[in-house]
Amino acid sequence: MQLNLKQLETFVWVANLGSFRRTAERLNTTQPNISARISALEAVLKVKLMERDAGSVRLTTKGQELLEHARRILRATEDMIEASNNAALFDGVLRLGVTEMVVHTWLREFLKTLKERFPKIVVELTVDLSVNLEKELFERSIDLALQYGPFKGMTSGSEDLGTYAMIWVASPAIGLNSKTRVTMNDLASYPILTHSRDTQSFLEVTEHFASRHDLSARLVPSSNLAACLHMTMNGMGIATMPEVMVAGELASGELCQIEYEWVPESLRFLARYDTKKSPKYVATAASIANEVATRFIDDFEQKKHRNKKK
Repeated sequence: MQLNLKQLETFVWVANLGSFRRTAERLNTTQPNISARISALEAVLKVKLMERDAGSVRLTTKGQELLEHARRILRATEDMIEASNNAALFDGVLRLGVTEMVVHTWLREFLKTLKERFPKIVVELTVDLSVNLEKELFERSIDLALQYGPFKGMTSGSEDLGTYAMIWVASPAIGLNSKTRVTMNDLASYPILTHSRDTQSFLEVTEHFASRHDLSARLVPSSNLAACLHMTMNGMGIATMPEVMVAGELASGELCQIEYEWVPESLRFLARYDTKKSPKYVATAASIANEVATRFIDDFEQKKHRNKKK
Protein backbone atom coordinates (compact mmCIF):
# COMPACT_ATOMS: atom_id res chain seq x y z
CA MET A 1 0.00 0.00 0.00
CA GLN A 2 1.29 3.43 -0.97
CA LEU A 3 0.49 6.99 0.06
CA ASN A 4 -1.36 9.02 -2.61
CA LEU A 5 -2.63 12.56 -3.15
CA LYS A 6 -6.30 11.55 -2.85
CA GLN A 7 -5.67 10.31 0.69
CA LEU A 8 -3.89 13.53 1.61
CA GLU A 9 -6.66 15.65 0.06
CA THR A 10 -9.25 13.73 2.07
CA PHE A 11 -7.24 14.14 5.27
CA VAL A 12 -6.99 17.92 4.76
CA TRP A 13 -10.68 18.35 3.98
CA VAL A 14 -11.78 16.30 7.00
CA ALA A 15 -9.55 18.54 9.12
CA ASN A 16 -11.00 21.66 7.44
CA LEU A 17 -14.64 20.66 7.76
CA GLY A 18 -14.54 18.56 10.92
CA SER A 19 -16.93 16.04 9.42
CA PHE A 20 -16.73 12.88 7.29
CA ARG A 21 -20.21 13.60 5.92
CA ARG A 22 -19.38 17.14 4.79
CA THR A 23 -16.07 15.94 3.33
CA ALA A 24 -17.92 13.27 1.33
CA GLU A 25 -20.26 15.99 -0.03
CA ARG A 26 -17.30 18.23 -0.82
CA LEU A 27 -15.38 15.53 -2.68
CA ASN A 28 -18.49 14.10 -4.35
CA THR A 29 -18.13 10.63 -2.85
CA THR A 30 -19.53 8.57 0.03
CA GLN A 31 -18.73 8.50 3.73
CA PRO A 32 -17.45 4.89 3.52
CA ASN A 33 -14.97 6.03 0.85
CA ILE A 34 -13.81 8.87 3.09
CA SER A 35 -13.37 6.47 6.00
CA ALA A 36 -11.48 4.03 3.77
CA ARG A 37 -9.07 6.72 2.57
CA ILE A 38 -8.33 7.90 6.10
CA SER A 39 -7.84 4.31 7.31
CA ALA A 40 -5.50 3.62 4.39
CA LEU A 41 -3.48 6.75 5.13
CA GLU A 42 -3.20 5.81 8.80
CA ALA A 43 -2.09 2.32 7.80
CA VAL A 44 0.64 3.68 5.51
CA LEU A 45 1.89 6.18 8.08
CA LYS A 46 1.36 3.77 11.00
CA VAL A 47 -0.18 6.55 13.11
CA LYS A 48 -3.65 7.48 14.39
CA LEU A 49 -4.61 10.74 12.70
CA MET A 50 -8.04 11.44 14.18
CA GLU A 51 -10.68 10.33 16.64
CA ARG A 52 -14.36 10.08 15.73
CA ASP A 53 -17.04 10.59 18.36
CA ALA A 54 -20.80 10.97 17.76
CA GLY A 55 -20.31 12.42 14.30
CA SER A 56 -17.53 14.83 15.27
CA VAL A 57 -13.89 14.52 14.30
CA ARG A 58 -10.89 15.50 16.43
CA LEU A 59 -7.31 15.33 15.19
CA THR A 60 -4.80 13.59 17.39
CA THR A 61 -1.59 15.38 18.35
CA LYS A 62 0.23 13.50 15.60
CA GLY A 63 -2.60 14.30 13.20
CA GLN A 64 -2.21 18.04 13.91
CA GLU A 65 1.51 17.76 13.26
CA LEU A 66 1.13 15.87 9.98
CA LEU A 67 -1.71 18.10 8.75
CA GLU A 68 0.70 20.93 7.98
CA HIS A 69 2.91 18.57 5.99
CA ALA A 70 -0.14 17.38 4.01
CA ARG A 71 -1.12 20.99 3.26
CA ARG A 72 2.39 21.74 1.98
CA ILE A 73 2.37 18.68 -0.30
CA LEU A 74 -0.98 19.65 -1.84
CA ARG A 75 0.16 23.26 -2.20
CA ALA A 76 3.37 22.12 -3.91
CA THR A 77 1.28 20.06 -6.34
CA GLU A 78 -0.81 23.15 -7.11
CA ASP A 79 2.36 25.21 -7.58
CA MET A 80 3.64 22.63 -10.06
CA ILE A 81 0.39 22.78 -12.05
CA GLU A 82 0.51 26.57 -12.01
CA ALA A 83 4.13 26.56 -13.19
CA SER A 84 3.17 24.31 -16.09
CA ASN A 85 0.81 27.06 -17.35
CA ASN A 86 -1.88 24.40 -17.79
CA ALA A 87 -4.76 25.51 -15.59
CA ALA A 88 -6.91 22.79 -17.16
CA LEU A 89 -5.18 20.37 -14.76
CA PHE A 90 -6.96 22.00 -11.82
CA ASP A 91 -9.93 19.79 -11.04
CA GLY A 92 -12.37 20.50 -8.24
CA VAL A 93 -15.34 22.46 -6.95
CA LEU A 94 -15.55 26.17 -6.23
CA ARG A 95 -18.34 26.90 -3.76
CA LEU A 96 -19.11 30.50 -4.56
CA GLY A 97 -21.32 32.83 -2.56
CA VAL A 98 -22.50 36.14 -4.04
CA THR A 99 -24.97 38.88 -3.20
CA GLU A 100 -27.89 39.69 -5.44
CA MET A 101 -26.29 42.87 -6.74
CA VAL A 102 -23.38 40.87 -8.17
CA VAL A 103 -25.89 38.58 -9.91
CA HIS A 104 -27.53 41.57 -11.62
CA THR A 105 -24.28 43.23 -12.73
CA TRP A 106 -21.07 41.35 -13.55
CA LEU A 107 -21.53 37.74 -12.34
CA ARG A 108 -22.10 36.39 -15.85
CA GLU A 109 -18.81 37.84 -17.12
CA PHE A 110 -17.00 36.53 -14.04
CA LEU A 111 -18.29 32.97 -14.53
CA LYS A 112 -17.43 33.11 -18.23
CA THR A 113 -13.86 34.23 -17.53
CA LEU A 114 -13.46 31.66 -14.75
CA LYS A 115 -14.60 28.88 -17.08
CA GLU A 116 -12.10 29.95 -19.73
CA ARG A 117 -9.20 29.80 -17.27
CA PHE A 118 -10.31 26.74 -15.28
CA PRO A 119 -12.39 24.55 -17.62
CA LYS A 120 -12.57 21.62 -15.16
CA ILE A 121 -13.57 23.62 -12.08
CA VAL A 122 -17.26 23.19 -11.22
CA VAL A 123 -18.99 26.17 -9.62
CA GLU A 124 -21.66 25.65 -6.96
CA LEU A 125 -23.44 28.98 -6.56
CA THR A 126 -25.14 30.42 -3.47
CA VAL A 127 -26.99 33.76 -3.67
CA ASP A 128 -27.70 35.26 -0.27
CA LEU A 129 -27.46 38.30 1.95
CA SER A 130 -23.94 39.42 2.77
CA VAL A 131 -24.38 38.70 6.48
CA ASN A 132 -25.35 35.09 5.68
CA LEU A 133 -22.50 34.65 3.23
CA GLU A 134 -20.00 35.66 5.91
CA LYS A 135 -21.39 33.00 8.24
CA GLU A 136 -21.19 30.36 5.50
CA LEU A 137 -17.63 31.40 4.69
CA PHE A 138 -16.45 30.87 8.25
CA GLU A 139 -18.37 27.59 8.49
CA ARG A 140 -16.55 26.46 5.31
CA SER A 141 -19.86 25.96 3.47
CA ILE A 142 -18.51 28.23 0.73
CA ASP A 143 -14.93 28.88 -0.44
CA LEU A 144 -15.27 32.39 -1.83
CA ALA A 145 -17.68 35.19 -0.92
CA LEU A 146 -18.26 38.19 -3.19
CA GLN A 147 -19.88 40.46 -0.63
CA TYR A 148 -20.00 43.91 0.93
CA GLY A 149 -19.15 45.10 4.43
CA PRO A 150 -19.19 45.82 7.23
CA PHE A 151 -17.75 42.48 8.27
CA LYS A 152 -17.77 40.86 11.70
CA GLY A 153 -14.66 38.74 11.13
CA MET A 154 -11.37 39.00 9.28
CA THR A 155 -10.26 36.73 6.45
CA SER A 156 -6.68 35.97 5.48
CA GLY A 157 -7.39 36.57 1.79
CA SER A 158 -9.32 39.32 0.02
CA GLU A 159 -9.51 41.27 -3.23
CA ASP A 160 -11.11 44.68 -3.72
CA LEU A 161 -14.22 44.59 -5.93
CA GLY A 162 -15.00 48.28 -5.90
CA THR A 163 -17.42 50.67 -4.26
CA TYR A 164 -21.02 51.05 -5.45
CA ALA A 165 -23.03 54.21 -4.80
CA MET A 166 -26.61 54.10 -3.55
CA ILE A 167 -29.30 56.40 -4.99
CA TRP A 168 -33.00 57.10 -4.43
CA VAL A 169 -35.30 56.05 -7.26
CA ALA A 170 -39.03 56.07 -7.97
CA SER A 171 -41.50 55.63 -10.79
CA PRO A 172 -41.96 58.85 -12.82
CA ALA A 173 -45.68 58.46 -12.15
CA ILE A 174 -45.13 59.45 -8.52
CA GLY A 175 -43.88 62.86 -9.62
CA LEU A 176 -41.04 63.38 -7.13
CA ASN A 177 -38.57 63.90 -9.98
CA SER A 178 -40.30 67.18 -10.84
CA LYS A 179 -39.55 68.71 -7.45
CA THR A 180 -36.45 70.89 -7.23
CA ARG A 181 -35.94 70.07 -3.56
CA VAL A 182 -37.17 66.77 -2.16
CA THR A 183 -37.59 66.73 1.63
CA MET A 184 -37.81 63.96 4.19
CA ASN A 185 -41.54 64.74 4.46
CA ASP A 186 -41.87 64.06 0.74
CA LEU A 187 -40.18 60.68 1.02
CA ALA A 188 -42.14 59.71 4.13
CA SER A 189 -45.36 60.24 2.18
CA TYR A 190 -44.70 56.97 0.34
CA PRO A 191 -43.75 53.45 1.40
CA ILE A 192 -39.94 53.26 1.51
CA LEU A 193 -38.75 50.05 -0.13
CA THR A 194 -35.41 48.79 1.16
CA HIS A 195 -33.26 45.69 1.21
CA SER A 196 -33.59 43.12 4.01
CA ARG A 197 -33.51 44.04 7.72
CA ASP A 198 -30.05 42.47 8.11
CA THR A 199 -28.45 44.78 5.54
CA GLN A 200 -26.38 47.92 6.00
CA SER A 201 -28.72 50.07 3.89
CA PHE A 202 -31.83 49.09 5.88
CA LEU A 203 -30.16 49.98 9.17
CA GLU A 204 -28.97 53.33 7.82
CA VAL A 205 -32.37 54.21 6.34
CA THR A 206 -34.07 53.26 9.62
CA GLU A 207 -31.69 55.45 11.60
CA HIS A 208 -32.08 58.36 9.17
CA PHE A 209 -35.87 58.52 9.42
CA ALA A 210 -35.83 57.85 13.15
CA SER A 211 -34.19 61.26 13.57
CA ARG A 212 -37.59 62.83 12.87
CA HIS A 213 -39.92 61.79 15.68
CA ASP A 214 -42.79 63.74 14.13
CA LEU A 215 -42.72 61.55 11.00
CA SER A 216 -44.13 58.07 10.65
CA ALA A 217 -42.10 56.63 7.78
CA ARG A 218 -43.24 53.22 6.57
CA LEU A 219 -40.24 51.02 5.73
CA VAL A 220 -40.91 47.93 3.63
CA PRO A 221 -37.87 45.59 3.65
CA SER A 222 -37.42 42.85 1.08
CA SER A 223 -34.90 40.03 0.94
CA ASN A 224 -35.07 40.20 -2.87
CA LEU A 225 -33.67 43.32 -4.53
CA ALA A 226 -35.18 42.40 -7.89
CA ALA A 227 -38.65 42.27 -6.32
CA CYS A 228 -37.95 45.61 -4.64
CA LEU A 229 -36.97 47.03 -8.03
CA HIS A 230 -40.17 45.84 -9.73
CA MET A 231 -42.33 47.18 -6.89
CA THR A 232 -40.65 50.57 -7.30
CA MET A 233 -41.24 50.55 -11.07
CA ASN A 234 -44.91 49.79 -10.40
CA GLY A 235 -45.21 52.90 -8.23
CA MET A 236 -45.66 50.97 -4.98
CA GLY A 237 -43.13 53.15 -3.18
CA ILE A 238 -39.72 54.76 -3.42
CA ALA A 239 -36.45 52.89 -2.96
CA THR A 240 -32.77 53.28 -2.32
CA MET A 241 -30.82 50.98 -4.63
CA PRO A 242 -27.26 50.51 -5.94
CA GLU A 243 -26.98 52.86 -8.92
CA VAL A 244 -25.39 50.22 -11.16
CA MET A 245 -28.35 47.91 -10.61
CA VAL A 246 -30.94 50.40 -11.89
CA ALA A 247 -28.93 51.97 -14.73
CA GLY A 248 -31.02 50.27 -17.41
CA GLU A 249 -34.32 51.32 -15.88
CA LEU A 250 -33.09 54.91 -15.49
CA ALA A 251 -31.98 55.00 -19.13
CA SER A 252 -35.34 53.63 -20.35
CA GLY A 253 -37.33 56.06 -18.23
CA GLU A 254 -39.03 53.31 -16.20
CA LEU A 255 -37.40 54.83 -13.12
CA CYS A 256 -36.16 58.28 -12.27
CA GLN A 257 -33.55 59.38 -9.75
CA ILE A 258 -34.78 61.39 -6.78
CA GLU A 259 -32.42 64.19 -5.78
CA TYR A 260 -32.57 63.91 -2.01
CA GLU A 261 -29.75 65.32 0.12
CA TRP A 262 -28.99 62.06 1.94
CA VAL A 263 -28.29 58.52 0.74
CA PRO A 264 -26.99 55.42 2.54
CA GLU A 265 -23.25 54.77 2.49
CA SER A 266 -21.83 53.27 -0.69
CA LEU A 267 -21.36 49.50 -0.65
CA ARG A 268 -17.73 48.38 -0.64
CA PHE A 269 -17.39 44.89 -2.07
CA LEU A 270 -14.61 42.38 -1.44
CA ALA A 271 -13.83 38.86 -2.62
CA ARG A 272 -13.04 37.05 0.65
CA TYR A 273 -11.51 33.63 1.29
CA ASP A 274 -9.16 31.63 3.54
CA THR A 275 -5.65 31.51 2.08
CA LYS A 276 -4.54 28.59 4.25
CA LYS A 277 -7.45 26.20 3.84
CA SER A 278 -8.57 26.98 0.28
CA PRO A 279 -7.26 25.39 -2.91
CA LYS A 280 -5.04 27.75 -4.86
CA TYR A 281 -7.62 28.27 -7.61
CA VAL A 282 -9.82 30.05 -5.05
CA ALA A 283 -7.28 32.87 -4.74
CA THR A 284 -7.04 33.05 -8.53
CA ALA A 285 -10.85 33.20 -8.75
CA ALA A 286 -10.78 36.15 -6.34
CA SER A 287 -8.25 37.90 -8.59
CA ILE A 288 -10.46 37.23 -11.61
CA ALA A 289 -13.38 38.79 -9.73
CA ASN A 290 -11.23 41.86 -9.13
CA GLU A 291 -10.39 42.12 -12.84
CA VAL A 292 -14.00 41.69 -13.97
CA ALA A 293 -15.44 44.08 -11.36
CA THR A 294 -12.84 46.74 -12.20
CA ARG A 295 -13.70 46.56 -15.91
CA PHE A 296 -17.40 46.73 -15.14
CA ILE A 297 -17.05 49.82 -12.93
CA ASP A 298 -14.79 51.56 -15.47
CA ASP A 299 -17.26 50.86 -18.29
CA PHE A 300 -20.18 52.05 -16.16
CA GLU A 301 -18.47 55.32 -15.22
CA GLN A 302 -17.44 56.01 -18.83
CA LYS A 303 -20.97 55.39 -20.08
CA LYS A 304 -22.39 57.59 -17.32
CA HIS A 305 -19.96 60.39 -18.25
CA ARG A 306 -20.91 60.17 -21.94
CA ASN A 307 -24.61 60.34 -21.11
CA LYS A 308 -24.09 63.47 -19.02
CA LYS A 309 -22.45 65.17 -22.02
CA LYS A 310 -25.47 64.57 -24.24
